[in-house]
Amino acid sequence: MVYVVSDSIGETAEFVARAAASQFDGNGVEIKRVPYVSEEQQLVNIVEEASEKTAVIAHTLVVNELREALMRLAREKAIPTVDILGPMIQGIELVTLREPVRKPGLLHQLDEQYFRKVEAIEFAVKYDDGKDPRGILHGDVVLVGISRTSKTPVCMYLAHKRIKASNVPLVPEVPPPEELFQLPRRKIIGLTISPRILNGIRSERLKTLGLVGTADYASMERILRELDYAESIMRRLGCPIIDVSNKAVEETAAKVLEIYFRGERNV
Repeated sequence: MVYVVSDSIGETAEFVARAAASQFDGNGVEIKRVPYVSEEQQLVNIVEEASEKTAVIAHTLVVNELREALMRLAREKAIPTVDILGPMIQGIELVTLREPVRKPGLLHQLDEQYFRKVEAIEFAVKYDDGKDPRGILHGDVVLVGISRTSKTPVCMYLAHKRIKASNVPLVPEVPPPEELFQLPRRKIIGLTISPRILNGIRSERLKTLGLVGTADYASMERILRELDYAESIMRRLGCPIIDVSNKAVEETAAKVLEIYFRGERNV
């Protein structure tokens, strides 16, 4: 059991804990988040509960009194602790020669970055799936690809990173919008996928809709035709292409961000 303890939301510590647990395939690792800790008695209860399990406590406590209390209580029960924010705060303090304010929740205040995120989410929703091709001229990134290549979820993930992303489906029967060819190549990224994997995804999609799994949408012939068509459009656009086969949305989004920020073309 990993207890994630914070005097704010605790999502930073949880993210790090989950990333660490993934290195062990996540097997047998359970994560329990305990946010908004403000009193020592809460820490006493957490440590007492953790002492009854095989546990480690990860924390992002920025209030000195709470952090010191947790470390003292955990030592008494021989429970290992991981201070996720402390070393970084100390490092910045050393080079800036400034005292940290030690106020919980500053990361989540309604600042300019927060409103940029909201704006990016609204943009992704408004210009999803080629609804209004005029919008693609005003975003940061445009994803192109055939159906079920994770265009929409990747755009939403990017929006949470404050990137305005739209997407355009490539369908053989529908010409791509002219706006695509007006964009700088660095703004367009193509998504492709293995025909076999796509066949499985589309077949499952049809089942969830209560449709026959052998419909043309999921047929290998149709998939190959769509992929060939999409590849021809991407060649015309001269855009980089990411193969999303067996990639999680986060992994694909990370590749998109890499291309966006560094201008890489060989994916």
